[in-house]
Amino acid sequence: MRLFIIAAAIVVFDQITKYLITTLMETGQSIAIINNFLYITYVLNPGAAFGMLPYQTIFFVAVTAVVVVFIIYYYRILTDDHKWLRIALALQLGGAIGNLIDRVARGGYVVDFINFTVWPPVFNVADSALVIGIGIFLIAFWRDPELRSGRS
Repeated sequence: MRLFIIAAAIVVFDQITKYLITTLMETGQSIAIINNFLYITYVLNPGAAFGMLPYQTIFFVAVTAVVVVFIIYYYRILTDDHKWLRIALALQLGGAIGNLIDRVARGGYVVDFINFTVWPPVFNVADSALVIGIGIFLIAFWRDPELRSGRS
């Protein structure tokens, strides 16, 4: 149940921020939050991270569906003592669903708007949840000898 609560919170926050951006800004518009460091920049991304594989909507929807099924399955087989892995999977699920909603509702595009000048790609809340979830997952997996050996 915790999986769906965390994932739903990510999806809701992601979709609210994207709604605000699309309602209050024009595509390509940029607003400085911290000059020369952080901007809110509204872009429509037809690809994956860094704009890779643009206009491959069917591929992204299919991959996301497989990933969602895998996350739910893996979450269910993990025991409660794998708290950090379960949190990581919930973050990844929320991020995947948040971007999937965009791809389906916006004709293959994802709304991106977080723009750090030190990090060239513009991204969104769902992307952040995915990256943080993957990072937590890798650290938790690496730190758990039971998981690395395949016994859990």
